[in-house]
Amino acid sequence: QVQLVESGGGSVQAGGSLTLSCSDSAHTLTLSRYAMGWFRQAPGKEREFVAAISATDGSAKYSDAVKGRFTISRDNAKNTLYLQMNSLKVEDTAVYHCAADYIFSHFTRIGAENFDYWGQGTQVTVSS
Repeated sequence: QVQLVESGGGSVQAGGSLTLSCSDSAHTLTLSRYAMGWFRQAPGKEREFVAAISATDGSAKYSDAVKGRFTISRDNAKNTLYLQMNSLKVEDTAVYHCAADYIFSHFTRIGAENFDYWGQGTQVTVSS
């Protein structure tokens, strides 16, 4: 059974940084075969796309809200996905989920409906 597990969340002051990680704890998925994404959901709000990275050439997409501040990356040797978050803002407070999209190409998709596997999420809280 696939179990994507996120880690690295926590509490930080505005302007600070955090790095989130995501891996398959059950060692079922070869994440290099998947496009990977990060989504977030704040209390009372809908889940929103944050970033995605392709399976083949590492091309990435970002939401306008995080572009220039967040960097998505992957280490296929470690079967791990990362989200480096810099210059954090209070409005970045949310539960962050990683997800896997079974599309082995240079394309990335941003719609949550395209992603096949999801993690339970890790809380990121940014205070002013």
